[in-house]
Amino acid sequence: MKKTFKGGVHLLEENFLVSSKTIVDMPLCPIYVLPVHQHVGTPCKPIVRQGDVVKKGQQIAEPAGYVSVAIHAPTSGKIKEIGPKIHPLTGRKSLSVVIESDGKDEWVDGLPLNRDPFSIGREKLVTMIQSSGIVGLGGATFPTHVKLSPSKEKKIDTLIINGVECDSHVADDHRLMVEHPEAVISGAKVIMSILGLNRSIIAIGKNKPDAIAIIREKVPPEIQLEPLEVKYPQGAERQLIKTLTGRDTPSGGLPMDIGCLVHNAGTCAAIWNAAAYGIPLIERITSVTGHGIVEPKNIRVKIGTLLKDVIEFCGGIKNPAKILFGGPMMGIAQYSLDVPVIKGTSGIVVLTQDEVSKSSYTACIACGRCVDFCPMQLNPSMLSRLGEKSMWEKALNFNLLDCIECGVCSYICPSNRPIKHFIRHLKTLEREAKSLYGK
Repeated sequence: MKKTFKGGVHLLEENFLVSSKTIVDMPLCPIYVLPVHQHVGTPCKPIVRQGDVVKKGQQIAEPAGYVSVAIHAPTSGKIKEIGPKIHPLTGRKSLSVVIESDGKDEWVDGLPLNRDPFSIGREKLVTMIQSSGIVGLGGATFPTHVKLSPSKEKKIDTLIINGVECDSHVADDHRLMVEHPEAVISGAKVIMSILGLNRSIIAIGKNKPDAIAIIREKVPPEIQLEPLEVKYPQGAERQLIKTLTGRDTPSGGLPMDIGCLVHNAGTCAAIWNAAAYGIPLIERITSVTGHGIVEPKNIRVKIGTLLKDVIEFCGGIKNPAKILFGGPMMGIAQYSLDVPVIKGTSGIVVLTQDEVSKSSYTACIACGRCVDFCPMQLNPSMLSRLGEKSMWEKALNFNLLDCIECGVCSYICPSNRPIKHFIRHLKTLEREAKSLYGK
C-alpha cells in the first residue's frame, strides 16, 4: 500500500531547472540588511549601535524572549544603520540592522571551532541552538530550540527529518542531501541525543533518486530512510506525520501532542554546524530558479543579502512578471529588489509573463473541488466567501487557523478564486483583533 495522505495535488515539476546544479557560493556584497524579525515569535533586540565594527559570526541582536532567537553578522564590517527597511514577508518596513561589508569576511575571535557535540549535554545544546539563531529552514522559521524542549508530559517517540521538498521549483534541500549528507545525518543524531531517542526517520520524495541513494549509503541503522510518493503538499508537517505514522495532529494542536517532531534537512545541517563548529546561522542554501532568471542556481547565500545582488549573480532576469520568496504554491511576491534574503528564504522563483494568470476571478460555483483536494479537510469555499466579507470571527467556526496555506484550493479552483489570499486576509484580521482586544 502506498504511503500517502488524503487530498493534495500532483504539480508540474519544474525543479529540473536547478536539481542537478551544484551549490555555488554567493560572493561578498557591499551591503547586508538583517531584519530583527526573521522567525515565528518575538523579534530579537539589537545589541549593536550605528558605527560599531563587527566580525563575521558576531551576535548583533539577542533573543527578546523564549520564543525568539539571536541574529549574527554574516560578514565583517561596520554597522551603517539601524532602522526600518522593507521586510520580504510583509512588504512593510521593519526594524533592521544594516552592515557595510569591509571586504575581509573575518570571523569573530574563537570561530569556527572544533568540538564533540555529544559531550556538551542536552540543556547546553538547546541553549546553544537558540543563541546560534537556528530556526526551521523549510520556510516556517519556528525557533528550533522551542521544538527541542517539549514539556515532560509530551513524550516524543518519533523524529522525522523532512527532505521531501514538494513544491515544484526549489531544490535547496535536494542539493544539500546530495552534497552534504553527513551534515544532515549528524544533525539528526544531535537532535536524537537531545530528545533521548534511539531511532528516527528521514523522508525523501521519490523524485530525488540521487539523494535517496546517497542517504541510503550513509545512514546508520538507527535512522530509517523512507522514500515517499510525489504529491503536494507531502512535505507539510501534518501530512508528513500522517503518511509516516498514521497519526492525526489534533485541530489547534502540535505534532508533539501526538509524540512526533519534524525537522527540516537544512535545519539539521545548521544544528550540526553550530554544535560541532560553533558556527551560527549566518547563511543558507537557496534555489534561485524559474524561467524568468537567466542562470538558475543553487547558492550558498549570506543572510541579509539583497535580492538585487542575488539576481545580478544569477545573470539577471528576462520577461519577468513576478518574483517570489519561496515556491510558486506558498511563496510571497516581492515588489522591491531591495528586500533581503532572510532565514526562511528557501527559494527565489522568477516567473515570466506567460506563467502568471492575468484573468480575474469569478463567483464560487460550489463545485466542491477545493473541499475534495484540501489536505486539511477544510471547506476553503466557505472560507473564501467569508474572506471576501472580512468575517474572521465566523471563519473560526470553520477551523480557519488549521489552514496551512498550501494553496491547493487556489490551484484547482475553476473560478480562479484567490482562496489562499482570502484566508490569509482572515488570519491577519484575527491576529490584529487578538493584538488589539485580546480576543
